[in-house]
Amino acid sequence: MNLSLLHRTAVINGGSKGIGFATARELSLLGANCILMARNRDGLEAAVEDLDISQNQRHHFYTVDAADNEALRKTALEIVQEYAVDILVNNSGGPAGGPLIDASEDALINTFKQHIIAAHTLSQVFIPGMKERGFGRIIQIISTSVKTPLHNLGVSNTIRAAMAGWSKTLANEVGHSGITVNNILPGATLTERLGGLIEKQANAQNRPVHEVEEEWKASIPVKRFGLPEEIAAVAAFLATPAAAYVNGVSIPVDGGRTPTLS
Repeated sequence: MNLSLLHRTAVINGGSKGIGFATARELSLLGANCILMARNRDGLEAAVEDLDISQNQRHHFYTVDAADNEALRKTALEIVQEYAVDILVNNSGGPAGGPLIDASEDALINTFKQHIIAAHTLSQVFIPGMKERGFGRIIQIISTSVKTPLHNLGVSNTIRAAMAGWSKTLANEVGHSGITVNNILPGATLTERLGGLIEKQANAQNRPVHEVEEEWKASIPVKRFGLPEEIAAVAAFLATPAAAYVNGVSIPVDGGRTPTLS
């Protein structure tokens, strides 16, 4: 099984921490050169320093806000002038929780820009080079809400489902060029966002945080939260030559929590 990404270059949006960084680290361990993008320069510098270089990989970073689509396109165009991008990981933080009916128009528009427009912008810039080389991997880190909406995450549920539709459509359009487009659907994973959601619920219900944590874990068949590197391992596999016939799918990585068959 060919899992080598030696001499491949990956761009990871939101790569400074959490699942994005864990994915970059797994890709680097398979030999990829990684280009990280995020808003926090200090976080990016630290993340790049922690990537594997045992196969003479070279890693870089760009500071940019995924919600600023004009700046994102400019950055992507700078990248393709210097690097042949083979792998794109679209990974943006989720919006604030709350009922959909209470969400403002700006919340929906801004989240749409940060997720779908950002992924679309980067894909438009990187896909031509992927077509020329006959190899490309585009991977979205989304959410299990694609399968079943999650309580009190109205904006997130809406935009994540739209992202899945965008991804499937693109997979149909570019698959013949050696480019695959797939989604990873993380469940409850140990990141800053999960901690924030649990704390918010605990405060709203006037309950101890540890009690809410245990309640969440009880809803997962494996009875624990996922680790970022466990999500990243699946994303890394999808980036490899071995996954060339996996296209247009959304794969839950959630310890079995999603209650659907497909």
